[in-house]
Amino acid sequence: MKTGLIFGLAAILLLVGSLHFTLAFETEQEPEPPQIPEPTPEPEPIRMPDPQPTPDPFPEETESEKIQRLTKENNKLKQQNTNLQEQISTLKNEKSKLQTKISEQNDVIQNLKEVTMEQIRVIMELVNRLKDVLFEKIFSPTINL
Repeated sequence: MKTGLIFGLAAILLLVGSLHFTLAFETEQEPEPPQIPEPTPEPEPIRMPDPQPTPDPFPEETESEKIQRLTKENNKLKQQNTNLQEQISTLKNEKSKLQTKISEQNDVIQNLKEVTMEQIRVIMELVNRLKDVLFEKIFSPTINL
C-alpha cells in the first residue's frame, strides 16, 4: 500500500508539474495576427430612371399662334422695361434732390454751430467782466476795511 501511495503521489506531482508547464507554455505564445477579411463585392449602382420627354407647354399651337403669343409677351416685357427705366430715372432725380437738401441742411447746421460758438464766446466774456466788476467794486472795498 505504501508503494501504491508513493506511485499515486508521484503521479499527481508529475501531473501537476506538467500541467503547470503546459499552462506556462500557452501563455508565452505570441498571438497570431488577425485574418484579413475578404473584400465584399461592390453593389451594383442604382440606375437613374430614364427621363421622360418634356411635354410641349402649348400643345396644338401653330407656328403663327406661337409667333403672335411671343410677340405679345415681348411687347409686354418691353413695356415693363420702359416702366422700370422711368422709375429708375425718377428715383435718380429724387436722390439728387435729397442730396441737395442734405447739403443745404449741412450748411445751415454749420452756420448754427458758428453762431452758437460766437454766443458762447460772448457769454464767457460777459461772465469774465462780471467777475472783474464783482471783485473790483464789491470785494475790494470790503478787503480794504
